[in-house]
Amino acid sequence: MTAKEVSDYEERVKDEVAKATREGMDSPDAAGENALTNVYGVDVPKAMAPAADVETEEMNMVAALRSALTEEMERDERVMVLGQDVGQKGGVFLVTDGLRKRFGEARVIDTPLAESSIAGVALGLALTGKRPVAEMQFADFAHMAFNQITNEIAKYRYRSDGDWSVPLVVRAPMGGHAHGALYHSQSIEARFATPGLKIVIPSSPYEAKGLLLAAIRDPDPVVFLEPTRIYRSGKAEVEDNGEALPLDIAFVLREGSDVTLISWGAMLKETLAAADQLDEEGIAAEVIDLATLKPYDEDTVLASVTKTGRCVIVHEAARTGGFGAELAALIAERALLSLMAPVKRVTGYDTIVPLPRLEQHYLPSVARIADAARQCVRFN
Repeated sequence: MTAKEVSDYEERVKDEVAKATREGMDSPDAAGENALTNVYGVDVPKAMAPAADVETEEMNMVAALRSALTEEMERDERVMVLGQDVGQKGGVFLVTDGLRKRFGEARVIDTPLAESSIAGVALGLALTGKRPVAEMQFADFAHMAFNQITNEIAKYRYRSDGDWSVPLVVRAPMGGHAHGALYHSQSIEARFATPGLKIVIPSSPYEAKGLLLAAIRDPDPVVFLEPTRIYRSGKAEVEDNGEALPLDIAFVLREGSDVTLISWGAMLKETLAAADQLDEEGIAAEVIDLATLKPYDEDTVLASVTKTGRCVIVHEAARTGGFGAELAALIAERALLSLMAPVKRVTGYDTIVPLPRLEQHYLPSVARIADAARQCVRFN
């Protein structure tokens, strides 16, 4: 380009920007209620009721997640996987094992060890029509991508007033029992519970597959946290029908009338065991698996607490700043007059996740959960 062509081009750009600026300044302010729109999409696919004669297969959570990824990549060529070691190695926990061989290097991409880059590339892919599933090798290291996830990915629909959506999933193993202590065992769900993101934590192979299918199909970004403690802790029947589970409901795993126990992820195992123990003592505990923490199913929580009048919230993360505080606040605001005892929280302690030999002391136990429930029932 000649100097004159550059100068003319710059003048045209200045005129265009000046015109757009004047139009923006002269435009009337939007109605106040517009500030509450376009945080999440409205075109969320509805989960279908499973067919009565659907085939099932026994699998652990790793196999269930891999099955969901495989089915969705076969169904929708826009779906792709990226992250550290997800291709040739198949992921540190082998969730993506075999996907690269099946779908090729263009759809299963090994990235550098750079979580912020992984999230940023996933954002770009989503904006250009792909449906990326980005893996963080451990949830602890998603902190390196915190800005990309919470400031960019979560806000894109809102900042564009609904013109752009970011249909992507950030997968990450989380929680204790990987014996990784300080840097591989944290439960970080509350830190990512920001507007624009959805937070999902499955508690079984069945949920893992159905919820991951829903997360990939969702028009909004989903942080999908997978409890390492139950990756291979046992197998369960998983439906082979390609249908997703809804992201907007909590699952009532056990009916009860005396006390509500609310939990998610790996802690459901201890929570259900505590309910069994309480049942032997004549205390009927209702167990709710929250599953989706953002946005969570307020109606199911409130209906249960209104029925039982008592509530114990169980989570693996440290007590202060944990998501249980949000649930306790909701119950205090909207079900206070139904309560017959203060809401109890059984959580990890306000300390750093300790070394493996001390980990079991840190994690909520069946005994701690059952004792909190007894205190609620006997409160007067």
